[in-house]
Amino acid sequence: MKLNLEDIIKSLVDVESIELENVELDVEELVIQAKQAMLMPILQQLQPQAAATLEAKPEQKLEALPEITFEKPVKEYRGQVEEITLGATRSEGGSRSKVIKIGGQRTLYHFEGGWVNKPVVSFDVFDIPQPQFPKALREAWGDFWDSPAEWAREAVKRGADLVTIHLVSTDPKVKDTPISEAAKTVEEVLQAVDVPIVIGGSGNPEKDPALFEKVAAVAENERCLLASANLDLDHKRIVDAAVKYNHNVLSWVSLDINDQKTLNKLLLEEGLPRERLVQDPTTAALGYGLEYTYTMIERIKINALKGEKELAFPVSCGVTNAWAAREAWMNVAEWGPREYRGPLWETVNALAVMIAGADIMMMLHPSAVQAIKAIIDSIFGDYQGVEIKYENWLKV
Repeated sequence: MKLNLEDIIKSLVDVESIELENVELDVEELVIQAKQAMLMPILQQLQPQAAATLEAKPEQKLEALPEITFEKPVKEYRGQVEEITLGATRSEGGSRSKVIKIGGQRTLYHFEGGWVNKPVVSFDVFDIPQPQFPKALREAWGDFWDSPAEWAREAVKRGADLVTIHLVSTDPKVKDTPISEAAKTVEEVLQAVDVPIVIGGSGNPEKDPALFEKVAAVAENERCLLASANLDLDHKRIVDAAVKYNHNVLSWVSLDINDQKTLNKLLLEEGLPRERLVQDPTTAALGYGLEYTYTMIERIKINALKGEKELAFPVSCGVTNAWAAREAWMNVAEWGPREYRGPLWETVNALAVMIAGADIMMMLHPSAVQAIKAIIDSIFGDYQGVEIKYENWLKV
């Protein structure tokens, strides 16, 4: 079918779009332009009524949109997460300048109004130097790691809400440090800082129960968090020490919600008060199973708020595990500068577990801690940022 100019012009009147089917063109370049100024003389000759309509067509005005009120989807829950107190002041028999409360949530989300305590950050400190640390961490802490007390003091200066002293050297496979020496390290850290502390063992199931009995006595009434009890060791000895010397216990499992319920129940049956239990379901690194950690924390919090008492406890996460991912520390140019990549990797790990429902994040790099603490403050309205007019991003 062939169309002359008159047919083409007539077909363009009141047409907003043109769709061609079964058209074959053999040209190097095809340009079609249709401007009102060019069409008017032709339209006036061919179809006066159509030309007048095109010339006199009024501007279309958008109708004002109706006002819509946004209502937050607030839900009601029958359960509540236990509120745990870390640290004890002098009036309570300890020597801390403040206490920190975690947990206590009555709702899943902050906007639902049931969050009473902020998530907190604990800096990791080790009782022996860690030369195997990635370069970014060696640069951050290498000047302090010969002295756990100095390391802890510097961590508080850099924003630690808590300090976790890991007694890794007590492991027979590491240095087999005597328990008495480890207890002395805990004493030094307690004297160096006035924030609540977490006391971490070596993970050796034979030595840790005796280790926690000793350090619990040394730190009597400081209401520390003993980290940790698990299904592979004599957890009753840890519970007994915590009860006797007024401490909390961290219940640790390896990414299994049923194991978490079982261990929590055992610790409670062995005499640990509900207000002394914190749980750690294990934090997998970004790229190495973080989605499993996220899902497990989310399930724990949802089930707790539904009324499942065996899971209704605050959650602690070892965000430092992010540095186990090779993407966080390997020197690969295509991946970007590792001095930035490592802290970013830890920040993303911390942000993910916090969104899922973590109450304590054990961290290592000062830059990552600074970023996460700013996010926490912004959620709770304690951080004033720059006002952003989002409508300026839009272009029509």
